[in-house]
Amino acid sequence: MKHAVVALLLLMAAPVAAQDCFADYKAKQNAPLRLHYGVAKLANCAPAAARAELSVRLQAQGWTLLTVLSIFGPEGLAERKESAGANFLRY
Repeated sequence: MKHAVVALLLLMAAPVAAQDCFADYKAKQNAPLRLHYGVAKLANCAPAAARAELSVRLQAQGWTLLTVLSIFGPEGLAERKESAGANFLRY
């Protein structure tokens, strides 16, 4: 019984693997105006954190994040790949 309790405590203390999450978004550049739709892998799935993370990544490349359309798991990648084109998992 003692070993079972120890094993249970070890399992509870083990880090849980984070699920992969992704976001599709819209971004823009000015002068001249350019828009793009993209899909990006996220380190944090929370909506506010996703917006902040994407905003920083995009700004580093001269883009401004307009909106995060949705946050989803790996099951949503295939249906968005064609629409995102060159911006699929680019930023």
